[in-house]
Amino acid sequence: MSNNEIKENTIICVNCPRGCRVRVKSQDGEITDITGHQCDMGIDYAKEEFKNPTRILPTTVRVKNGRLDLVPVKTAKPIPKNKIGAAMQELAGILVEAPVSRGDVITENIADTGIEVVATRSIAKNSKNNDLN
Repeated sequence: MSNNEIKENTIICVNCPRGCRVRVKSQDGEITDITGHQCDMGIDYAKEEFKNPTRILPTTVRVKNGRLDLVPVKTAKPIPKNKIGAAMQELAGILVEAPVSRGDVITENIADTGIEVVATRSIAKNSKNNDLN
């Protein structure tokens, strides 16, 4: 069954500082027109964002025996937007042991994407026994 309704979405391009409001018209899940871009990067970004939106996921993970209780982390590459909830749930269950070094891989395959999550800050081991359960 076909729905001949023409849909229009506005996507703000982040590929350059201009931040163009790119309008994507579609019908039956296919792009029919792209306007509002000031460069070709806007076209490419809008196509990818329409078909497969992805995001870098920055968050925190709990640390055991660290000077801080949390370490900031991020995905090494963008993950599909529809996997962010599953990734957050998975990361909520992770507890890493201090010390943690910037760049350490926290998990190798977040939400079955094949993408690593890495620490973005070093956390030293606490001189006191700060045991989180």
